Amino acid sequence: MYKIWFEKTVPDEYRYMFENIADGICPGDQAQRDPYHQLAEAHGVIAGGRAYDAAALDGAPNLLIIARTGVGYDTVDVPAATARDIAVVNAPDAPTISTAEQAVTLMMTVARNIKGISNELDRMLASGVRKDIWGAYVAWEMHNTQLGIVGLGRIGGHVSGIANAIGMKVVAYDPYIADERFAMLGVEKADSLEDLLASSDFVSLHLPLNDETYKLMNAERFAQMKPGAVFINVSRGGHVDEAALTAALDSGRLFGAGLDVTDPEPPLSGNPLLGRDNVVITPHVASATVAGRPRLFIHAMEQVIQVLKGERPPHLLNPEVWAAVRVRWEATRG
Repeated sequence: MYKIWFEKTVPDEYRYMFENIADGICPGDQAQRDPYHQLAEAHGVIAGGRAYDAAALDGAPNLLIIARTGVGYDTVDVPAATARDIAVVNAPDAPTISTAEQAVTLMMTVARNIKGISNELDRMLASGVRKDIWGAYVAWEMHNTQLGIVGLGRIGGHVSGIANAIGMKVVAYDPYIADERFAMLGVEKADSLEDLLASSDFVSLHLPLNDETYKLMNAERFAQMKPGAVFINVSRGGHVDEAALTAALDSGRLFGAGLDVTDPEPPLSGNPLLGRDNVVITPHVASATVAGRPRLFIHAMEQVIQVLKGERPPHLLNPEVWAAVRVRWEATRG
Protein backbone atom coordinates (compact mmCIF):
# COMPACT_ATOMS: atom_id res chain seq x y z
CA MET A 1 0.00 0.00 0.00
CA TYR A 2 1.11 3.51 -0.76
CA LYS A 3 0.98 6.18 1.94
CA ILE A 4 -0.51 9.65 1.59
CA TRP A 5 0.58 12.26 4.13
CA PHE A 6 -1.86 14.86 5.38
CA GLU A 7 -1.10 17.91 7.50
CA LYS A 8 -4.12 17.10 9.67
CA THR A 9 -6.38 14.14 10.26
CA VAL A 10 -8.50 13.42 7.20
CA PRO A 11 -12.28 13.69 7.63
CA ASP A 12 -13.92 10.29 7.28
CA GLU A 13 -16.07 11.41 4.34
CA TYR A 14 -12.98 11.63 2.10
CA ARG A 15 -11.37 8.32 2.95
CA TYR A 16 -13.29 6.47 0.22
CA MET A 17 -11.14 8.28 -2.34
CA PHE A 18 -7.90 6.52 -1.37
CA GLU A 19 -8.67 3.61 0.95
CA ASN A 20 -8.19 0.96 -1.76
CA ILE A 21 -4.83 2.29 -2.90
CA ALA A 22 -3.17 4.00 0.06
CA ASP A 23 -3.09 4.50 3.80
CA GLY A 24 -3.49 7.98 5.23
CA ILE A 25 -0.86 9.22 7.67
CA CYS A 26 -0.39 12.56 9.48
CA PRO A 27 1.68 14.05 12.34
CA GLY A 28 -1.14 13.46 14.81
CA ASP A 29 -0.13 13.95 18.45
CA GLN A 30 3.48 14.53 17.36
CA ALA A 31 2.64 17.69 15.39
CA GLN A 32 3.81 20.07 18.11
CA ARG A 33 7.20 18.38 18.35
CA ASP A 34 7.61 17.48 14.68
CA PRO A 35 5.17 18.99 12.15
CA TYR A 36 6.56 16.65 9.47
CA HIS A 37 6.23 13.48 11.55
CA GLN A 38 5.90 10.39 9.28
CA LEU A 39 6.59 12.40 6.10
CA ALA A 40 9.52 10.06 5.46
CA GLU A 41 7.04 7.26 4.75
CA ALA A 42 4.90 9.20 2.29
CA HIS A 43 4.49 8.62 -1.44
CA GLY A 44 2.08 11.52 -1.81
CA VAL A 45 1.35 14.73 0.11
CA ILE A 46 -1.82 16.80 0.35
CA ALA A 47 -0.30 20.21 0.99
CA GLY A 48 -2.21 22.95 2.78
CA GLY A 49 -0.39 25.83 4.44
CA ARG A 50 2.83 24.11 5.49
CA ALA A 51 6.15 24.87 3.76
CA TYR A 52 7.80 22.19 1.62
CA ASP A 53 11.37 23.34 1.16
CA ALA A 54 14.52 21.43 0.31
CA ALA A 55 15.08 20.38 3.91
CA ALA A 56 11.58 18.95 4.26
CA LEU A 57 11.86 17.14 0.93
CA ASP A 58 15.20 15.61 1.90
CA GLY A 59 13.29 13.89 4.69
CA ALA A 60 10.84 12.30 2.24
CA PRO A 61 12.82 9.89 0.01
CA ASN A 62 9.73 8.01 -1.20
CA LEU A 63 7.75 11.04 -2.25
CA LEU A 64 6.31 11.03 -5.78
CA ILE A 65 3.86 13.94 -5.66
CA ILE A 66 2.95 17.06 -3.69
CA ALA A 67 -0.59 18.31 -4.35
CA ARG A 68 -1.52 21.82 -3.26
CA THR A 69 -5.13 22.30 -2.17
CA GLY A 70 -5.55 25.53 -4.11
CA VAL A 71 -4.16 27.58 -6.95
CA GLY A 72 -1.20 29.14 -5.08
CA TYR A 73 1.98 27.14 -4.61
CA ASP A 74 4.42 29.63 -3.10
CA THR A 75 4.81 27.36 -0.04
CA VAL A 76 6.30 24.60 -2.21
CA ASP A 77 9.88 24.86 -3.48
CA VAL A 78 9.14 23.62 -6.99
CA PRO A 79 12.78 23.64 -8.19
CA ALA A 80 13.80 21.62 -5.12
CA ALA A 81 11.00 19.12 -5.82
CA THR A 82 12.01 18.92 -9.47
CA ALA A 83 15.63 18.24 -8.52
CA ARG A 84 14.38 15.31 -6.44
CA ASP A 85 12.06 13.95 -9.18
CA ILE A 86 8.90 14.87 -7.30
CA ALA A 87 5.82 16.04 -9.19
CA VAL A 88 4.09 19.19 -7.94
CA VAL A 89 0.47 19.96 -8.81
CA ASN A 90 -2.10 22.51 -7.77
CA ALA A 91 -5.89 22.67 -7.92
CA PRO A 92 -6.42 25.82 -10.00
CA ASP A 93 -10.13 25.31 -10.70
CA ALA A 94 -11.18 24.56 -7.12
CA PRO A 95 -11.13 28.04 -5.51
CA THR A 96 -12.29 30.07 -8.53
CA ILE A 97 -15.95 30.68 -7.71
CA SER A 98 -15.60 31.14 -3.95
CA THR A 99 -12.58 33.44 -4.18
CA ALA A 100 -14.10 35.53 -6.96
CA GLU A 101 -17.31 35.97 -4.97
CA GLN A 102 -15.27 36.99 -1.92
CA ALA A 103 -13.48 39.66 -3.97
CA VAL A 104 -16.78 41.13 -5.13
CA THR A 105 -18.22 40.87 -1.61
CA LEU A 106 -15.27 42.85 -0.26
CA MET A 107 -15.74 45.46 -3.01
CA MET A 108 -19.39 45.91 -2.09
CA THR A 109 -18.74 45.91 1.66
CA VAL A 110 -16.08 48.62 1.38
CA ALA A 111 -17.93 50.66 -1.25
CA ARG A 112 -21.12 50.74 0.82
CA ASN A 113 -19.11 51.48 3.97
CA ILE A 114 -20.89 48.61 5.74
CA LYS A 115 -18.30 48.28 8.51
CA GLY A 116 -18.10 52.02 9.14
CA ILE A 117 -21.84 52.65 9.27
CA SER A 118 -22.41 49.56 11.42
CA ASN A 119 -19.77 50.76 13.87
CA GLU A 120 -21.33 54.22 13.89
CA LEU A 121 -24.72 52.73 14.75
CA ASP A 122 -23.13 50.78 17.62
CA ARG A 123 -21.47 53.95 18.92
CA MET A 124 -24.74 55.90 18.73
CA LEU A 125 -26.68 53.24 20.59
CA ALA A 126 -23.97 52.91 23.23
CA SER A 127 -23.85 56.66 23.85
CA GLY A 128 -27.62 57.17 23.75
CA VAL A 129 -27.11 60.31 21.65
CA ARG A 130 -29.17 60.42 18.43
CA LYS A 131 -27.23 61.31 15.27
CA ASP A 132 -28.17 61.95 11.64
CA ILE A 133 -26.60 58.73 10.38
CA TRP A 134 -28.52 58.83 7.09
CA GLY A 135 -27.23 62.29 6.25
CA ALA A 136 -23.67 61.49 7.24
CA TYR A 137 -23.51 58.16 5.39
CA VAL A 138 -20.92 58.12 2.57
CA ALA A 139 -21.05 55.18 0.18
CA TRP A 140 -20.58 54.35 -3.49
CA GLU A 141 -22.66 52.67 -6.14
CA MET A 142 -20.55 50.33 -8.24
CA HIS A 143 -22.70 50.67 -11.35
CA ASN A 144 -20.96 52.83 -13.99
CA THR A 145 -17.61 52.69 -12.18
CA GLN A 146 -14.43 51.06 -13.46
CA LEU A 147 -12.95 47.88 -12.05
CA GLY A 148 -9.26 47.34 -12.73
CA ILE A 149 -8.24 43.68 -12.49
CA VAL A 150 -4.57 42.82 -12.11
CA GLY A 151 -4.26 39.24 -13.35
CA LEU A 152 -6.91 37.83 -15.70
CA GLY A 153 -6.63 34.13 -14.91
CA ARG A 154 -9.44 31.91 -13.65
CA ILE A 155 -10.38 33.99 -10.60
CA GLY A 156 -9.85 37.37 -12.24
CA GLY A 157 -11.91 36.21 -15.20
CA HIS A 158 -14.80 35.13 -12.98
CA VAL A 159 -14.67 38.45 -11.13
CA SER A 160 -14.90 40.24 -14.48
CA GLY A 161 -18.12 38.39 -15.33
CA ILE A 162 -19.78 39.41 -12.07
CA ALA A 163 -18.60 42.99 -12.47
CA ASN A 164 -19.90 43.21 -16.01
CA ALA A 165 -23.27 41.89 -14.83
CA ILE A 166 -23.67 44.70 -12.29
CA GLY A 167 -22.82 47.38 -14.80
CA MET A 168 -19.15 48.02 -14.17
CA LYS A 169 -16.64 48.76 -16.90
CA VAL A 170 -13.90 46.17 -16.56
CA VAL A 171 -10.28 46.79 -17.53
CA ALA A 172 -7.46 44.33 -16.87
CA TYR A 173 -3.70 44.25 -16.93
CA ASP A 174 -2.06 40.90 -17.59
CA PRO A 175 0.90 40.71 -19.99
CA TYR A 176 0.79 36.90 -19.96
CA ILE A 177 -2.78 36.50 -21.23
CA ALA A 178 -3.69 36.37 -24.94
CA ASP A 179 -5.82 39.13 -26.45
CA GLU A 180 -8.48 36.56 -27.29
CA ARG A 181 -9.27 36.01 -23.60
CA PHE A 182 -9.83 39.73 -23.05
CA ALA A 183 -12.26 39.76 -25.97
CA MET A 184 -14.03 36.58 -24.83
CA LEU A 185 -14.61 38.02 -21.36
CA GLY A 186 -15.64 41.46 -22.58
CA VAL A 187 -12.70 43.06 -20.78
CA GLU A 188 -10.69 46.02 -22.01
CA LYS A 189 -6.93 45.51 -22.04
CA ALA A 190 -4.83 48.07 -20.17
CA ASP A 191 -1.56 49.03 -21.85
CA SER A 192 0.23 49.23 -18.52
CA LEU A 193 -0.31 48.77 -14.80
CA GLU A 194 0.14 52.51 -14.37
CA ASP A 195 -2.72 53.25 -16.77
CA LEU A 196 -5.00 50.75 -15.02
CA LEU A 197 -4.29 52.16 -11.54
CA ALA A 198 -4.81 55.76 -12.62
CA SER A 199 -8.19 55.16 -14.23
CA SER A 200 -9.85 52.55 -11.97
CA ASP A 201 -12.32 53.20 -9.15
CA PHE A 202 -11.71 49.69 -7.84
CA VAL A 203 -8.48 47.69 -8.16
CA SER A 204 -8.47 43.95 -7.44
CA LEU A 205 -5.40 41.68 -7.40
CA HIS A 206 -5.56 38.15 -8.84
CA LEU A 207 -2.03 36.96 -9.52
CA PRO A 208 0.58 34.51 -8.20
CA LEU A 209 3.20 35.50 -5.67
CA ASN A 210 6.74 35.37 -7.03
CA ASP A 211 9.82 37.57 -7.25
CA GLU A 212 8.16 39.74 -9.89
CA THR A 213 4.96 40.34 -7.92
CA TYR A 214 6.36 40.56 -4.37
CA LYS A 215 5.39 43.97 -2.91
CA LEU A 216 3.94 44.89 -6.30
CA MET A 217 1.68 47.37 -4.55
CA ASN A 218 4.11 49.74 -2.86
CA ALA A 219 4.13 53.48 -2.13
CA GLU A 220 4.76 54.32 -5.78
CA ARG A 221 1.86 52.16 -6.98
CA PHE A 222 -0.61 53.44 -4.40
CA ALA A 223 0.31 56.99 -5.40
CA GLN A 224 -0.60 56.08 -8.99
CA MET A 225 -4.12 54.98 -7.99
CA LYS A 226 -7.10 57.17 -8.69
CA PRO A 227 -7.94 59.35 -5.67
CA GLY A 228 -10.80 57.83 -3.67
CA ALA A 229 -10.36 54.34 -5.13
CA VAL A 230 -10.99 51.04 -3.36
CA PHE A 231 -8.21 48.43 -3.14
CA ILE A 232 -8.95 44.68 -2.96
CA ASN A 233 -6.54 41.79 -2.43
CA VAL A 234 -7.63 38.14 -2.28
CA SER A 235 -4.38 36.71 -3.69
CA ARG A 236 -1.39 36.79 -1.34
CA GLY A 237 -0.38 39.18 1.43
CA GLY A 238 3.13 39.40 -0.01
CA HIS A 239 1.82 41.42 -2.95
CA VAL A 240 1.30 44.45 -0.71
CA ASP A 241 3.56 46.77 1.23
CA GLU A 242 1.19 47.18 4.17
CA ALA A 243 2.95 50.28 5.50
CA ALA A 244 2.40 51.93 2.10
CA LEU A 245 -1.25 50.85 2.08
CA THR A 246 -1.72 52.26 5.58
CA ALA A 247 -0.17 55.57 4.47
CA ALA A 248 -2.46 55.71 1.41
CA LEU A 249 -5.49 55.24 3.66
CA ASP A 250 -4.24 57.74 6.25
CA SER A 251 -3.71 60.40 3.57
CA GLY A 252 -7.18 59.88 2.12
CA ARG A 253 -5.75 58.71 -1.19
CA LEU A 254 -7.90 55.58 -0.93
CA PHE A 255 -11.54 55.34 0.11
CA GLY A 256 -10.92 51.96 1.67
CA ALA A 257 -9.54 48.46 1.30
CA GLY A 258 -10.78 44.88 1.46
CA LEU A 259 -8.23 42.16 2.21
CA ASP A 260 -8.57 38.41 2.53
CA VAL A 261 -4.79 38.07 2.87
CA THR A 262 -2.13 39.79 4.96
CA ASP A 263 1.58 39.43 5.61
CA PRO A 264 1.99 37.73 8.02
CA GLU A 265 -1.17 35.66 8.44
CA PRO A 266 -2.99 36.19 10.66
CA PRO A 267 -2.08 39.86 11.05
CA LEU A 268 -0.22 40.83 14.20
CA SER A 269 -2.34 42.47 16.89
CA GLY A 270 -0.63 45.85 16.41
CA ASN A 271 -1.22 45.99 12.66
CA PRO A 272 -2.50 49.53 11.92
CA LEU A 273 -4.88 48.17 9.28
CA LEU A 274 -6.94 46.50 12.02
CA GLY A 275 -9.81 48.34 13.65
CA ARG A 276 -10.35 50.84 10.84
CA ASP A 277 -13.88 51.60 9.67
CA ASN A 278 -12.78 51.68 6.03
CA VAL A 279 -10.76 48.45 6.00
CA VAL A 280 -12.35 44.99 5.96
CA ILE A 281 -10.00 42.06 6.66
CA THR A 282 -10.98 38.40 6.47
CA PRO A 283 -8.47 35.69 7.55
CA HIS A 284 -7.66 34.04 4.19
CA VAL A 285 -11.01 32.26 4.01
CA ALA A 286 -12.12 33.25 0.50
CA SER A 287 -12.10 29.68 -0.79
CA ALA A 288 -13.47 28.10 2.41
CA THR A 289 -17.15 27.99 1.51
CA VAL A 290 -19.32 24.93 2.06
CA ALA A 291 -18.94 24.11 -1.63
CA GLY A 292 -15.39 25.40 -2.08
CA ARG A 293 -13.61 23.61 0.76
CA PRO A 294 -14.41 20.07 -0.50
CA ARG A 295 -13.38 21.04 -4.05
CA LEU A 296 -9.93 22.07 -2.83
CA PHE A 297 -9.36 18.71 -1.17
CA ILE A 298 -10.95 16.57 -3.88
CA HIS A 299 -9.13 18.20 -6.81
CA ALA A 300 -5.80 17.73 -5.02
CA MET A 301 -6.56 14.16 -3.95
CA GLU A 302 -7.67 13.10 -7.42
CA GLN A 303 -4.25 14.02 -8.77
CA VAL A 304 -2.39 12.19 -6.01
CA ILE A 305 -4.40 9.06 -6.81
CA GLN A 306 -3.62 9.46 -10.52
CA VAL A 307 0.11 9.54 -9.84
CA LEU A 308 -0.12 6.53 -7.50
CA LYS A 309 -1.77 4.70 -10.42
CA GLY A 310 1.00 5.76 -12.78
CA GLU A 311 -1.20 8.30 -14.59
CA ARG A 312 -0.09 11.83 -15.47
CA PRO A 313 -2.07 14.45 -13.49
CA PRO A 314 -3.63 17.39 -15.37
CA HIS A 315 -2.10 20.30 -13.45
CA LEU A 316 1.62 19.52 -13.32
CA LEU A 317 3.61 22.59 -12.35
CA ASN A 318 6.89 20.89 -13.34
CA PRO A 319 5.99 18.77 -16.39
CA GLU A 320 9.65 18.18 -17.19
CA VAL A 321 9.84 15.82 -14.21
CA TRP A 322 7.08 13.45 -15.27
CA ALA A 323 9.26 10.88 -17.05
CA ALA A 324 11.47 10.53 -13.97
CA VAL A 325 8.42 10.30 -11.67
CA ARG A 326 7.02 7.54 -13.83
CA VAL A 327 10.32 5.61 -13.58
CA ARG A 328 10.26 6.00 -9.78
CA TRP A 329 6.62 4.86 -9.71
CA GLU A 330 7.50 1.75 -11.72
CA ALA A 331 10.17 0.93 -9.11
CA THR A 332 7.52 1.02 -6.35
CA ARG A 333 5.66 -1.79 -8.10
CA GLY A 334 8.77 -3.95 -7.67
